[in-house]
Amino acid sequence: MVEKTYVTYNQVHKLCQESAPRILEEFRPNLMIAIGGGGYVPARILRSFLKQPGHPNIPIQAIGLSLYEALGTADAIETPGTRVTRTQWLDLSSLEMANLIGKNVLIVDEVDDTRTTLEYAVRELEKDVREAQQKAGRTGEETKFSIFVLHNKDKPKKGKLPEEIIHGRYLAARTVGDDWICYPWEATDIDEHDRLAKEQEQKQS
Repeated sequence: MVEKTYVTYNQVHKLCQESAPRILEEFRPNLMIAIGGGGYVPARILRSFLKQPGHPNIPIQAIGLSLYEALGTADAIETPGTRVTRTQWLDLSSLEMANLIGKNVLIVDEVDDTRTTLEYAVRELEKDVREAQQKAGRTGEETKFSIFVLHNKDKPKKGKLPEEIIHGRYLAARTVGDDWICYPWEATDIDEHDRLAKEQEQKQS
């Protein structure tokens, strides 16, 4: 039986607050990309804690990805047997992509489970930025991608990330076991969700 871990909005808020100083020190992001739908809430909370006096809020852009098992097929881009499709992406013909060039970009998601979604996001964003650089004649400007997740599951990963990200530009607020993490934005009954979270916390104390 799969164990469930209930996470509350307050816990998410505190994980973001706790992680913000390190993100500011090590990544110095000037733009965030939230992976929907789990990355939206953490990214918005993080923005409040990353705000520096005299500087504007860090902009947040959003991408949407759908992960599903591709029965009997191997996706040419992804891990065999697993497919990631874009449900929302940056407009490659507009300023959205040009605004990434030369920036420190923080990709935000709620959980690093199989790592398939993060692999796809990083690879495709890096490719799109290279294309935008060529079109804009800005090939000399370096764009750096970093990753923040609330939870990293300590398990074998299907997806892979570049070494420079894994060793220096990757931060998980918590590394946890391979439980089913129940986030508050997925709850249909938030009072019951919070009750289960409190009950769980009492058992662990």
